[in-house]
Amino acid sequence: MTKGKLFVISGPSGTGKGTICKYILDQRTNIRLSVSMTTRDPRQGEVDKVHYHFTDHDAFRNLIEEDGFLEYASVFGNYYGTPRKQVMDWLEKGIDVILEIDVQGALQVKKSYPESILIFILPPSMEELRCRITGRGTETEEAISRRLGAAMQEIEAVGKYDYSVVNDELQKAVDSVKAIISAEQCRLNEEDAEFIINKYKEDL
Repeated sequence: MTKGKLFVISGPSGTGKGTICKYILDQRTNIRLSVSMTTRDPRQGEVDKVHYHFTDHDAFRNLIEEDGFLEYASVFGNYYGTPRKQVMDWLEKGIDVILEIDVQGALQVKKSYPESILIFILPPSMEELRCRITGRGTETEEAISRRLGAAMQEIEAVGKYDYSVVNDELQKAVDSVKAIISAEQCRLNEEDAEFIINKYKEDL
């Protein structure tokens, strides 16, 4: 059995990366979405092990000490991270895994697991991104400006990713990500090649 592939999907808020991930998970078998761990309290409607693995600061710090995260960060006094064990277990079983995380986390994952495949979801333009954020009707002009500034900072990291996909038309963007996944599933490394050769030898 060849190992699964780890796909990391990032992009500024408002680019539709969460919707793309949902379509991929609904349309493909043998792929899982990794659930992050956090020390913050659950919000109304959030379910443990579905939206997040909720834990306390001591348990999180212990996992840090044990190198138990592919990536983690402290945000406004709470920790967020991707537990290593579940992801590695799936990959060893030949199951592909998607991480939907921010740029900082994605680059940490690439460092700790170089075989990971980084996909950046881009808006068609900054003007379109502004329209999408404004369309929510929940942001002040000052907050929108902050979001756009943060988005530009994230976009400046696109050169460190393996692929970029512009989400101009949702189905087209979904198809592009699916094509990347299909191509990467066919990519060979030495371990894959050895597995394939031995499999065919057994058939002789």
